[in-house]
Amino acid sequence: MIPIIRSILAGAAFALALTTSAFAARTDLTLAIQLEPPHLDPTAGAAGAIDDVTYANIFQGLTRIGSNGAVQPDLAESWTLSDDGLVYTFKLHDGVKFHDGTALDAGDVVFSLDRARADDSTNAQKALFAAIESVEAVDDLTVKVTLSHPQGSFLYNMGWGDAVIVAPESADTNKEKPVGTGPFKFDTWAKGSSVTLVKNPDYWGDPVALDKATFRFISDPAAATSALMAGDIQAFPAFPAPEAVAQFESDPRFSVVIGSTEGETILATNNGKPPFDNLKVRQAIAHAIDRQAIIDGAMFGFGTPIGSHFAPHNPAYEELVETYPYDPEMAKQLLAEAGYPDGFKATLKLPPPSYARRGGEIVAAQLREVGIDLEIIPVEWAQWLDQVFKAKDYDLTIVSHTEPNDIGIYARDDYYFDYHNQAFKDVMAKLDATANEDERYALLRQAQEIIAKDAVNGYLFQLPKIGIWDAKLQGLWHDMPLQADDLTGVSWKD
Repeated sequence: MIPIIRSILAGAAFALALTTSAFAARTDLTLAIQLEPPHLDPTAGAAGAIDDVTYANIFQGLTRIGSNGAVQPDLAESWTLSDDGLVYTFKLHDGVKFHDGTALDAGDVVFSLDRARADDSTNAQKALFAAIESVEAVDDLTVKVTLSHPQGSFLYNMGWGDAVIVAPESADTNKEKPVGTGPFKFDTWAKGSSVTLVKNPDYWGDPVALDKATFRFISDPAAATSALMAGDIQAFPAFPAPEAVAQFESDPRFSVVIGSTEGETILATNNGKPPFDNLKVRQAIAHAIDRQAIIDGAMFGFGTPIGSHFAPHNPAYEELVETYPYDPEMAKQLLAEAGYPDGFKATLKLPPPSYARRGGEIVAAQLREVGIDLEIIPVEWAQWLDQVFKAKDYDLTIVSHTEPNDIGIYARDDYYFDYHNQAFKDVMAKLDATANEDERYALLRQAQEIIAKDAVNGYLFQLPKIGIWDAKLQGLWHDMPLQADDLTGVSWKD
């Protein structure tokens, strides 16, 4: 009898262990993003894919932007502002360490902000730091930042990925081996395939639920659909195949979450290159574009038409779609007035995202109807960054600008649009020095009107956030107030 009883007890214990294991929450996640980042240093590159992987996961700033777009404390646990609006004094969290074991102190903040605003800075958003006059370490955990003028957006600016804090010991190698202060540590990068992060056991804040997260790079819409259906990935926060959404909506294994982004999708135009330096030509292009046809054909109805470089969900948004309504005959007339009665030929360079490749085919067909013959040139993301963004070697391109509240890029003389308008720069200067919310909104509307009337670019639509993931997964962002796949609150349901 005793051996039998022991056998029964052992079997029960084994079954209980199996049951416990089966119901234990998962701690790993494989998710996908469309583009492979060129490197992993958010302070030295413009590619949004860098922040997709690193923002809030590996790197942190003095502040951070939360899922609702609000500014939150991050490495700075608190701050004060002087009565004249010029001096911010930040108090840092105690006990913060970088992933290599070095301690975070005020000197790292001084180094990071001075590096970002230096004359030889490679920071893609150097303008974020233009108002800083000096950065001083008051003591090991206190930093004083003095501005040259009050800046209403300063705390928000410090929450961008471009403003994360890095250490002088590792700053030069962050592109390949990023070392931050975040809840995840860099593990491996299989070039052309994926980046893997692992849980930081020495994290200073609340620990994350995931032990491991792998970012796979999948740009092809069909491959994205197949990978999700097969379970090879468990999430695609910015799903590139809107035509497949209905398939996932009818499958109880998945959650389909449609949100908003900061992604103004535009037909970017080289304003410094003939014939696009001619306002009438740009106006003709604007009249030749049927936005809704592009949304329906390239995005299967997902997307909101825009008439300027501004997000419709922003309280300062002004509806300007009808500034240049779809009117092919008016487009032909403007081309004739500009000296191109028979149209002209140009190139259209298209990066990999499906909105660009599919949208480009439709845009080319629409412009062909008014006499503009476009040669479509597909380019990889690295080529786009080198040829278009850096060298301005392009006529037209389609891209989504996912940086938050980034209308100020139109005031940059060296930006790839090659647009120069002193009136616009004056508005941006006033905005930079204005803290009153109503006054800021009025200036932002004025800025929208200027670039809309100048037809600087072809304004197409606001990129939606189509998120598809395993129904048991929770904590991924509904909206995308900035380019990020923040995994700090992600977990599996029990």
